[in-house]
Amino acid sequence: MKGIVFTEFLEMVEESFGLEILDYIINSSELASEGSYTAVGTYDFFEMQQMLVHLSEVTKIPVNDLIYTYGLYFFKTIESQHADIFQHYTSPIDFVSSIENHIHVQVKKIYPDAELPSFKIVNQNTQELQLIYSSERAMYMFAKALMEKTFEYYKKNVEINFELLNNQGTRVMFKIKTYGDIQ
Repeated sequence: MKGIVFTEFLEMVEESFGLEILDYIINSSELASEGSYTAVGTYDFFEMQQMLVHLSEVTKIPVNDLIYTYGLYFFKTIESQHADIFQHYTSPIDFVSSIENHIHVQVKKIYPDAELPSFKIVNQNTQELQLIYSSERAMYMFAKALMEKTFEYYKKNVEINFELLNNQGTRVMFKIKTYGDIQ
């Protein structure tokens, strides 16, 4: 997993929960990196899992809720570092439907060893999108948060529902429906 995902996560933990909790989750985890990350480095996802579990234990917030919160937080990184990507699309449906064949292609140019989830479009029209998320990391709540923030960026109301296609959450059907502008 790319280091930027780790560095931004640690920043979010410090901002949201404080330095003591950040130190706790790092020191409670068995991290090969010893909790020292660079944005361009590559690290074992197991390190993120450990820190999420320890954060959940200390905050009493379920892991999936923490992953969702982190997705909301991470969107600002995309917005600040890759704002130009939004200019290529006229609607959030077009943007989200392009994740697999355009956005991830661009990410791979920057980070060739990035291990990205896949998104397979099942159905699409101007108001609705159904897609299947697949990733061994089961961070579908991170993806959901990023999708919600994308619709917010385009000032569109959205309803995003999902169905786990397996117990592990490594395959998830997202059903997205947009319904007008945010007032």
